[in-house]
Amino acid sequence: MKMGKHGVWFPTHSLDRAELAKLAQGVERLKYDVFWYPESTGHESLSVGGFLLGETDKLAVASGIANIYARDAFSAMAGHNTLNALYGDRFVLGLGVSHVPLVEGRRGHRYGKPLGTMRAYLDAMAAADVAVKAPGRNLVLAALGPKMLALSRDKTDGALPYNVTPEHTVEAKAILGRDRWLCVEQMVCLTGDAGTARQVAGKTLARYMVMPNYRNNWLRLGFGEDEMTGRGSDRFLDAMVAWGSAATIRARVKAHFDAGATHVCIQPLNPDGSAAPDWKALEALAPAA
Repeated sequence: MKMGKHGVWFPTHSLDRAELAKLAQGVERLKYDVFWYPESTGHESLSVGGFLLGETDKLAVASGIANIYARDAFSAMAGHNTLNALYGDRFVLGLGVSHVPLVEGRRGHRYGKPLGTMRAYLDAMAAADVAVKAPGRNLVLAALGPKMLALSRDKTDGALPYNVTPEHTVEAKAILGRDRWLCVEQMVCLTGDAGTARQVAGKTLARYMVMPNYRNNWLRLGFGEDEMTGRGSDRFLDAMVAWGSAATIRARVKAHFDAGATHVCIQPLNPDGSAAPDWKALEALAPAA
């Protein structure tokens, strides 16, 4: 498949059938190329992927990210092939090692060393003798650090860095090279009020600030431990969530492209603080807008 330049990333675990369909169809209507959704403690990832593909016509759908501890490598390959065979090569399987609380606490698995575990999983996928064949192999990894980015380059079509800055995008591009997808997630909040934007940003980022993989990456990017404490510093919140006018937010998206991103998916945080997607932001930032 051809990965387009513009996407939307949005959490789907709290959405019902009608809300899921409305969101995917709206994203397609606004001419975004890809809709990304996570896997946490709600809907099962590949089931949601099949539903979203069935509710759209041309939109690519991507798991962002499916937890490798949720299914074995053979099942992951079978799911990837099945969805692409049935829906015209429109599914991207994004994979990640998740986090200790979600793997050991929620699922009861032993959390292995991330790099070695992912490498073994990808090798098992490549060796899987799945009867259903897919038109192509559309596979990306959740990758932040240099080693996981290098594994993305060597074993998949690319990477989806999450909670990053354009400076990280420069580093990721240098590792991935020209021939791999560099799909960057960017949180946005369409409001000119700094207090509102930072309140929403702090609420959203709170669950990530306690996770070591994100904290370690932010430390590599030059943020201090004190900036990731409590609500988070203004500098940190502004770096993670692009806010302001549509033009200001577009400038941040452009900064990622200028840094080497091949695809940027925006996560539209609602200024009212609710879990609902901000349709004003989706419309204002749409490729055709």
